[in-house]
Amino acid sequence: MTKDTPPPPANAEQMASPSFQLAVLDQDFLMSDAMRGVRFMLEYSKAELLLRRARIQSTIVVFGSARFREDGPDKQAYWYREARKFGRLASQRGGALCAEGGDHYHVIATGGGPGAMEAACRGARDIGAPAIGFNITLPFEQEPNAYTTPELTFNFHYFAMRKMHLAMRTKALVVFPGGFGTMDELFEILTLRQTRKLTAMPIVLFDEGYWREIINFDGLVKHGVIDAADLTLFRFADTAEAAWDALVEQGLDVSVADGNEDIARDM
Repeated sequence: MTKDTPPPPANAEQMASPSFQLAVLDQDFLMSDAMRGVRFMLEYSKAELLLRRARIQSTIVVFGSARFREDGPDKQAYWYREARKFGRLASQRGGALCAEGGDHYHVIATGGGPGAMEAACRGARDIGAPAIGFNITLPFEQEPNAYTTPELTFNFHYFAMRKMHLAMRTKALVVFPGGFGTMDELFEILTLRQTRKLTAMPIVLFDEGYWREIINFDGLVKHGVIDAADLTLFRFADTAEAAWDALVEQGLDVSVADGNEDIARDM
């Protein structure tokens, strides 16, 4: 310090102390173990606020593998095409399209990544409907696909909070072939339905051959670990059109789309 440099203020040490920093600006504090509950609340509140602001009244959730591609092997390419068709059909017929300032119903919602999620969101975008992406931070970073609506593209740290948002507004679930993550999400919803933590909700598993090869549903009944009636919680479908029909047959309320029929008809 030269003779021309003013001495530090007497309270410089206090001003520089982390304890003096505003709590909302203190990253070390916010990321501390003690603030985990607050981070849960923030992850809930941010997405909830933006979904309400966008007038998203209900969703149709689409699960499925992040690994298949439009130009992938024959079966995977077929799953991609049908997921895209389903995203379009559901958005046209379910009420996702509306006049400016109106309410959106049965909006496609996914985990936000590639594969089946990308395809379903792409189908919605094909006709100008919104699509929601509930992304999750992973060690191998997941990036949002290019077809989710930017202002409805979220990122979560906690799987539990992400699952909560996926379940909160959903009125139907369509599950395309997938691996561990897809199984996790599927059985989460099936368990909530089985235990009546969620009200009656149509569930469709896409590609019956795949699901019956991967999971022995009848074996679960045979060994007495589920009731035969639990197999009525879902149906199978092998085309996008059949998946939509199965949702409607199981009670999906499409009357909410009545006010948007003219918009959908033009698409």
